[in-house]
Amino acid sequence: MKFKFDWFLKGMLVAVALAFLWPAPGAHGGFLHPELLNKTGIALIFFLNGLGLSLYALRDGALRWRVHLLIQASTFLIFPLLGWVLIKLTGGWMSVDLQTGFFYLCALPSTVSSSVALTVAARGNVPVAVFNATLSSLIGVLLTPLWMAWILGHSGTGFTAGPVIMDLLLWLVLPLALGQFARPLLGAWASRNRSRVQMVDRLTILTLVYTSFSDSVQQRIWSHYGPMVLVETIVGTGVLFFMVLLMTRALSNMLGLSTEDRIASIFCGSKKTLASGVPMAHLIFGANPALGLILMPIMIYHPLQLAVGGVIAQRWASREDVSKQVRVQL
Repeated sequence: MKFKFDWFLKGMLVAVALAFLWPAPGAHGGFLHPELLNKTGIALIFFLNGLGLSLYALRDGALRWRVHLLIQASTFLIFPLLGWVLIKLTGGWMSVDLQTGFFYLCALPSTVSSSVALTVAARGNVPVAVFNATLSSLIGVLLTPLWMAWILGHSGTGFTAGPVIMDLLLWLVLPLALGQFARPLLGAWASRNRSRVQMVDRLTILTLVYTSFSDSVQQRIWSHYGPMVLVETIVGTGVLFFMVLLMTRALSNMLGLSTEDRIASIFCGSKKTLASGVPMAHLIFGANPALGLILMPIMIYHPLQLAVGGVIAQRWASREDVSKQVRVQL
């Protein structure tokens, strides 16, 4: 499996560039009315997620508790603890907003599509990947905001949990539930038109990226930072990714997991979702003008995990005997 710089990744670059060149329409008070557009887009994204989320997938491989525990612990415990250590180590020179962005990256759930796709490509345990990617998406609705409430509270940043929880329930949980309820009626249609549904989902995310950066540009947030902020983000995301990759591999070896389970645990445990991360950030951080900067780490992490994951999957897929319980080598 080779990494492809697809239209969505190119679209992110275009959305960011457009925000810097023409921020007024997407900024607060612009004619796109981002206050309404963003929340409507978030509701649409999670309705489509609910429509495509098969809870029956949770039944397959549900008894493999060791690999499930490892993947969810990597996603929601190891990652956030590494984010907390990063904040402590960079407190003197990294901006607070970028630190928040790194911790937000660490608190996000895993991906669904790329985790499963890479596991398939590497000939890993696909039911385990589907189970954990689906479970992670559901757990993240609760744990990601809780992690952010904890870190923002300890950093002294004003964070009122009540309105955020109400927004999450109204614009995220409710559309997700409605999508699930609509599956008997629209599930078959969504499956037949998967590419079109994904197109709408991705275009909506790109719109949210544009409005996020538009506000940051309009408020002159980026004028306070030089090119080093991009360097810091690239280095930081790279360190996080490879640390989690190595830690997940080591723990899967310690637990004595099969080769196929190790592959699923490494791919699912090291991934973070951009698709849910962008809309969820709008609900958690609200009208924070630094939202574009906060989203930088997950926007850099997304193509990194696809590129490196594609190379690793291709290497593992070429192994001669998948039945042998050998250690996965990075």
